Amino acid sequence: MMRVKYAAFVLLSFGITFLCSFSTEKGKPQQKQVLRRIIVDAGHGGEDVGARGRYSTESQISLEVALKLEKMLQEALPDVEIVMTRRTDVFHSVIQKADIANQAKGDLFVCIHVNSAAASKRREFIGYKTITVKRKGKTVKQRVKDYRTWTIPNPAMGTETYIYGIDKTDERKAVASEGLDEYLDSVSMKILEARRKTDANDPTKTMLANILTQQYFQRSAKLAMTIEEEFQTVGRISRKAQQRKKGIWVLQAVNMPAVLVETGFISNPDEEDYLNSEKGQMEICQVITKSIRIYKNSLENQAGITGAGSRK
Repeated sequence: MMRVKYAAFVLLSFGITFLCSFSTEKGKPQQKQVLRRIIVDAGHGGEDVGARGRYSTESQISLEVALKLEKMLQEALPDVEIVMTRRTDVFHSVIQKADIANQAKGDLFVCIHVNSAAASKRREFIGYKTITVKRKGKTVKQRVKDYRTWTIPNPAMGTETYIYGIDKTDERKAVASEGLDEYLDSVSMKILEARRKTDANDPTKTMLANILTQQYFQRSAKLAMTIEEEFQTVGRISRKAQQRKKGIWVLQAVNMPAVLVETGFISNPDEEDYLNSEKGQMEICQVITKSIRIYKNSLENQAGITGAGSRK
């Protein structure tokens, strides 16, 4: 048992050293590309259309934005490979999306979504009406108040960028796990449980995963805040960068920093028009692209790579 623990400690130390340093040659640091591959995920797809607006769906808008983002990132960052989880209207489970990202060995995961808020209900008293009711076996007429009811679109609007929230307490981790599982189908659940059992038997993998999780969290948070700052710069309402555990399983399943961008509210007619417009979609892509350039420059500056760009 002691030998196993010692071996795990040695491997853990090696992992930390590998993650936090660069190899040297003749006393000079060897430059390493810090952002080689970005995974762009268009949310939903196929039979899973996501949120619905008056004339469009979340899956359709997400795909249109993701394809534009791919092209813009390729032009802005020619040294970075862009990998798409989908290019057409197809459905992939969240486990498939995570597998695509992990197998591609991405350095950053960017998920595109569209938000929605429930319609507001309204009720107005319009007078009285007579109804027929039964009382003690007899049919009688009764005068009651009459109301007109209707709904109006929820006025919620703006952007939100989510990262996966991590906590140190076992209790909160348990709650998070329960929240994640309720969004998985039965097939995905079986795959997930099998992987959990395998990882639980490997203490070295668990320790390294914990270190990486903290690193990914910090980088994800920085990018999420930058994205929301840039949305404000172009005049969008920002609902801030936020942590969330429920409903975003894929963010904690990918082995890389990850953000989920809620680009606007399809439930708001004005925002739905914006989300479907060429101007709106291009503006969203410009914000995300600029934020990723800032993120990339920051990583390069931290690594001491010469030629790292400045914030523009």
